[in-house]
Amino acid sequence: MAEWNLPDLIDHTVLRPDATKNDVLRICQEAKEFRFSVIFVPPCYVDEAVAAVAGTEILVGIPIGFPLGGHTTKIKVAEAIEAVSRGAQVLDMVINVSRLKSRDYEYVRKDIAEVVHETPGIEHKVILETCYLTQQEKQTACQLVVEAGADYVKTSTGFGAAGATAEDVRLMKEAVAGRAKVKASGGIRDWKTTLAMLEAGADRIGTSASLTIVAEWRHQRQSPS
Repeated sequence: MAEWNLPDLIDHTVLRPDATKNDVLRICQEAKEFRFSVIFVPPCYVDEAVAAVAGTEILVGIPIGFPLGGHTTKIKVAEAIEAVSRGAQVLDMVINVSRLKSRDYEYVRKDIAEVVHETPGIEHKVILETCYLTQQEKQTACQLVVEAGADYVKTSTGFGAAGATAEDVRLMKEAVAGRAKVKASGGIRDWKTTLAMLEAGADRIGTSASLTIVAEWRHQRQSPS
């Protein structure tokens, strides 16, 4: 079995609609204690999150076009620019699922590419929301993400009809063929599921159950084989 330093691979996340400022500040503190490298918070809390992790190596991530992806490109770009101007260093944007399923592929590619172009030097992930896509659409989406210059393809928002699966991670890993990385997110709430995603080829894990997962991972490492 591969040996991972799990906290380095987790995007510690709080994006539920009823999350409070205290919840955001709590995950900032947890990231410091558990050494998570990235936190994801709602855009309205970017200032608080950036201030809370100042002086550390923790990166603040903000979702773009979240959670449905149907925003116009101009709005996605504006969201991205504002987030970066306030200190965000990671952006996870939702692909335009409707345009993708309408086979308007050039629109989808440009939608991603403009966000990437307007926020240089930032890590960009593109959420495919795989539960709504056919196998061919997932492969096409991965190709468009690569062409647009983003760094990662990501499975899910966590707000769709279903979340990440190991099968989708494997498909996406094969589709990007080393030209981008893969983030698994959505419904990942324990170490067993996390391990399945990592073994399928995921480079990062997005979850709000980070503490539970890390506790189970540590217990597994300490238990006799």
